[in-house]
Amino acid sequence: MANVDFSNRDSFGSKFGVIAATAGSAVGLGNIWRFPYVAGESGGGAFVLIYLGFIFIIGVPVMLSEFTIGRRAKLNTFGAFKKLAPGKPWFLVGVMGLVAAFLILAFYSTIAGWTLEYIVKAFSNGFENQNTTVVFESFKSSTFRPIFWQITFMGLTAWIVLAGVKDGIEKYTKILMPLLFILIVVMCIRAVTLPGAAKGLEFLFKPDFSKITWNVVLEALGQAAFSLSIGMGALITYGSYIRKDNNLPVTAIQVSIADTLIAILAGVMIFPAVFALGMDPQAGPGLVFQVLPELFMKMPGGYYFSIVFFILLAVAALTSTVSLLEVVVAYFVEELRISRRKATIIGAISISLLGVLCTLSYSELKDFKIFGQTIFDAFDYVTANIFLPVGAFFIVIFLGWFLGKKVIADELSNEGALKMKFFGLFMFIIKYIAPIAIALVFLNSIGIIKF
Repeated sequence: MANVDFSNRDSFGSKFGVIAATAGSAVGLGNIWRFPYVAGESGGGAFVLIYLGFIFIIGVPVMLSEFTIGRRAKLNTFGAFKKLAPGKPWFLVGVMGLVAAFLILAFYSTIAGWTLEYIVKAFSNGFENQNTTVVFESFKSSTFRPIFWQITFMGLTAWIVLAGVKDGIEKYTKILMPLLFILIVVMCIRAVTLPGAAKGLEFLFKPDFSKITWNVVLEALGQAAFSLSIGMGALITYGSYIRKDNNLPVTAIQVSIADTLIAILAGVMIFPAVFALGMDPQAGPGLVFQVLPELFMKMPGGYYFSIVFFILLAVAALTSTVSLLEVVVAYFVEELRISRRKATIIGAISISLLGVLCTLSYSELKDFKIFGQTIFDAFDYVTANIFLPVGAFFIVIFLGWFLGKKVIADELSNEGALKMKFFGLFMFIIKYIAPIAIALVFLNSIGIIKF
């Protein structure tokens, strides 16, 4: 493989395409499903403030590190480390990213499938006069429909990836991301115009510093990493498709701003409505699929807004599943030397088969446990708490301590064409601050240290 020439490999064709695709990778259920409920459980405004700080102090530098590795190597996440550190075990970091993407997409496609079911329910007025908790539990504990929607969603994902980087991923994310933004703004306008919505905005934006604990701080850091897709191979893979004339630091900042804006807008969309209708902001993971459908039933025009909401949720999920599948497909194409078509089909089918086991964790396989957890929960735990933080840790160690200052400076400055105002600060964060912060999140998440 060392002699194979990938200089003519597909790449993003425009700066907007880079931002749309990469922000689409980052923007997903983590922003619209996970961020609101984590913010709700962690006290609202204080959590949001800390989260914003971590996005730009830690998140942007780590994202930039992944972009640098990907664009320097112009290869998939496994091949990138193998090329940049030949003969050394750094390729294992790429293996972790590849496995993480595979496992995340397996269980993520389960939740993504739920969004399609809820679009159908929204159109058919399926929430009217129903106990939404019973509706949700009944659906996810059934067998056929969750699997059908999961496979359907994987089919949509594969269809986009099959078309390639420029004609598939870039083309469709340039449509899907503006659509997502428009839909979420429409929902925000509806939410903030409800009577009593001001309480929700106050909960989201007025920090109550008495709520800050070390666990809240680490939760905010973990959410920042999860939200930006750090450590799962997607950013290295997408970075490899960024052209050499693109400004990587500016791109990382723009993607982070887009990702953070969507997360904040998700909070603006949800919390004012939750408070206006007297519901619980600390409803947890069931907030989107149990609390919000009930909220839509009480909201004027709720039928139409429930349709809009679950469509935008599906769009957000799709932009992320595309990036995760691309991590696997790029590996198959470049390392196993098979066609994109065959790679996409093999990747989608194998992940779907594993994903079906995750979906069945709520029905036929609910009593099958791995170290006391269902298959779905085990995949979620091992990726979120082990693969992603460990992968991110070694990525910044690799960049900060192994790759070399000159190589990094050349890549970030486009071979000297761009000024590097904050290069020293960037290297300090990558060498010292980011590894310590990521290590704390990891040790806390697996229970070794508790604050």
